[in-house]
Amino acid sequence: MDKTRRIRLAKDAMDRDWADPGLDLDTVAAHAGYSRYHFIRAFKEAYGETPGQYLTHRRTERAEDLLRTANLSVTEICHLVGFSSVGTFSARFKTWTGLTPSEYRTRHVGRGAALIPGCYAMLWAGGFRPAPAVGKQRDPGEAQHRNSGEAR
Repeated sequence: MDKTRRIRLAKDAMDRDWADPGLDLDTVAAHAGYSRYHFIRAFKEAYGETPGQYLTHRRTERAEDLLRTANLSVTEICHLVGFSSVGTFSARFKTWTGLTPSEYRTRHVGRGAALIPGCYAMLWAGGFRPAPAVGKQRDPGEAQHRNSGEAR
């Protein structure tokens, strides 16, 4: 497989999995069959920016769309687009757009379709994830009785 095709496969993986917070440089470089450092150089040569810059731009573009159209908090949007830190998200968003996420929303809300309810946006993006089961209760009232000290 030639170099261009391998780099494009890695870029395709970023385009497909951009919202996955677990998407990291090693994973993407593996799609191209390169070490992380060789991949960074080859990607920048092909696309004019590093893989990290490209992924940040993809996530920021999606965040712009959600800020304009979805009734979600900045924190919810931050996590939906693959950032794990609201501070990092806000700083990178401002670097890219010149505005904080809140300023962007204020400036652009109402210029498109009506706001989409946040629950629909979260469901569409896979934002509702079941909480891990810590312990299985047999009866919904069991915890209440256990916590109150009452005998059953």
